[in-house]
Amino acid sequence: MSAHVTIHHIKGVTFLEVSGRITMGEGGVTLRNAIQDALDTGTTKLALDLSSVNYMDSSGLGELTTAYRLGKEKGCELKLVGLTKRIDDLMQITKLATLFDIFSNEQQALSSFENA
Repeated sequence: MSAHVTIHHIKGVTFLEVSGRITMGEGGVTLRNAIQDALDTGTTKLALDLSSVNYMDSSGLGELTTAYRLGKEKGCELKLVGLTKRIDDLMQITKLATLFDIFSNEQQALSSFENA
């Protein structure tokens, strides 16, 4: 199963709920397109909920890094939500966890945007 993205908005924050696999090819492209669409609409607060992602390879990590860079360029604050143990381990091993604000759940992420 490739990635699927559902979008919802709460208090000015765009949440992208990602499920499935983020791998080289279709899953990575799906995520990239959803992020680009959100940035193109001018969103300045973006949270990626990865709690339903069951697999991510190195290209998925690359997509997250690219999203971070594009967000910075467009004045958008990007945060990650609900990392599975495997994805959290990948983020720690690659030191990407130092790049992103990471939250356990949507409410924590929402509060962090409100307090920024």
